[in-house]
Amino acid sequence: MRRRSFLSAAAAMPLAGFTLAAHARGYTAIDLAGAAIGPDYLLSYPDGKPATLRDFRGKLVLLFFGFTQCPDVCPTALSRAVEIKRLLGADGNKVQIVFATIDPERDTGPLLRDYMAAFDPTFIAVRGTAEQTAKTAKDFKIMYRKVPSGESYTMDHTAITYVFDANGKIRLGLKHDQTARQCADDLRQLINPKKSGFSEFLQGLFQ
Repeated sequence: MRRRSFLSAAAAMPLAGFTLAAHARGYTAIDLAGAAIGPDYLLSYPDGKPATLRDFRGKLVLLFFGFTQCPDVCPTALSRAVEIKRLLGADGNKVQIVFATIDPERDTGPLLRDYMAAFDPTFIAVRGTAEQTAKTAKDFKIMYRKVPSGESYTMDHTAITYVFDANGKIRLGLKHDQTARQCADDLRQLINPKKSGFSEFLQGLFQ
C-alpha cells in the first residue's frame, strides 16, 4: 500500500499546477483542461474489437487504469463510480465508465467482461498488448509496475480517474480520496455548465 500511494503521488506531481484552477472553477478534482494527456488509445474491447475514446462522444467518459486482481484501489474506484452514477440520477446515463487494464497478461477479455458486470453492466473494459498498454500509460501519464508477491505478482499503479467531456476533451482528474458526492458535484458542472455559477466558485474556494 505504501508503494502504491507513492506512485500515485509521484504521477500527480506534474498535474499539481492545475489545482489552483480547479478551486477557482469550484472543482474538488484536478482541473486538467488543456493538459497534454491522451487524447486516445490503441486498445481493444473484451471481444477483440478496436476501442477508442471517440466511441463515446456525446457522453462524459471516466477513464481509470487498474487490474482485476487489485485488492483495494480498483474495487474502491469502481464502487465509487457506481455511487456517482446513482447520485447523478437521470444524468448518470450521460456518463460512461471505462476501465483500462495495466495487467493484460492476466486480464483476459472474458475476465474483464465479468469483472465489469460485477459492478455495473454498463461499465466497459479495454485491454491491449503489453506494448500497447505501455504506450497508452505513457500517453496518459500513468505509472505502473509489477511487484513480486509470493509465487505471483501484484501491480502498483496511479490511482486517478480521468474525465473527458462530451467532445472528447480532457477536463478533470478525480482524486482517489474524493468522495462520490464530491465527484458527482464536479461532473454536474460539466453536464450542466449553465447551472454552474458564483455559488460553485465560492464553494471551491473554501473546500
